[in-house]
Amino acid sequence: MLKWEYALLVRRRQAATTDTGWEIVFIWYGPDGSMIDVTPYGDTALAHLNRAGDQGWELVAMSEDPSLPGNAELHRYHLKRPKTAPAQPRQRMRGSRTPRRTLPT
Repeated sequence: MLKWEYALLVRRRQAATTDTGWEIVFIWYGPDGSMIDVTPYGDTALAHLNRAGDQGWELVAMSEDPSLPGNAELHRYHLKRPKTAPAQPRQRMRGSRTPRRTLPT
């Protein structure tokens, strides 16, 4: 049975912390619960989605939060990819050895 893992890319337009104006920030929420600021990796949502696509992620939904008043924007990009199966231990080949002979005592 195919299993999936999910991630979320959030694009937020917010007041800049250094000077007046606005900045766009991208945050990646990974399937392991990690939260990473990926803003340095690109300045557009397309750049981030293409990067995620190169890693096997597929965009399944996009939503915008209309409850934020004023110039604030919040976009969520929902992604999924097949979960990789854990590595199975390699099995030994049986019957490939010749039987050991014991020396008479």
